[in-house]
Amino acid sequence: MRTAAVNPTPPPSLSLSPTPSRPSPPLRRLLGALGAAAALAACTTTPKQPGNAVYDFGAPVVAAAPAAAPLPALVVAAVGGPPALDNERMVYRLNYADPLQARTYAMSRWGSSPLEMLTQRFKSRLSQAGVKVLSPEDAALGIPLLRIEVDDFSHVFDSPGASHGQVVLRASLFDGHRLLDQRTFSRKSAATSADAGGGARALAASADAVAGEMLAWLAAAPKK
Repeated sequence: MRTAAVNPTPPPSLSLSPTPSRPSPPLRRLLGALGAAAALAACTTTPKQPGNAVYDFGAPVVAAAPAAAPLPALVVAAVGGPPALDNERMVYRLNYADPLQARTYAMSRWGSSPLEMLTQRFKSRLSQAGVKVLSPEDAALGIPLLRIEVDDFSHVFDSPGASHGQVVLRASLFDGHRLLDQRTFSRKSAATSADAGGGARALAASADAVAGEMLAWLAAAPKK
């Protein structure tokens, strides 16, 4: 008499599906600490960066025209500055970590270079104040020349949650090749958020504030 073959079932200790081993308690604690440290570093060392954002200064601020224009006409040269400001990259600094390192936002940029935006903004404010703005190509004898050099234009973080837009520039007024007056302007405006958008708004506010101070300076500067 023949009997059917039966496949024996392996005992539990010889199961064919091995059970994955769990990390020991010390190893689990180490992995958890490393994960927490990485998350904290990501939150505190780099500002938030919204993806593919393009910023500018927004629409020009319509300021009340003064009783008299600071100058009847003015030749305004293109704003100059370091090569880092002659492109669309947005610069920020972490003063609390390394104030000497200039960083750039990876996913955000200016619509045009800061030097170009400042040139257009200052010309707009001068025109609103009643000044006839001329380019160097249209210059005529006897019309003063304004030259502006930017020293700093950056989003500065004093701590992970507190930052400001900083603009520092030097303005020089010439009559031909003769220097009439020169002044350095510096302005800081608090940022409302710790990201590229907050920096853009703060820098626009600082640029507009400097423009207002420059108008007052031009009104009082010697003309000849």
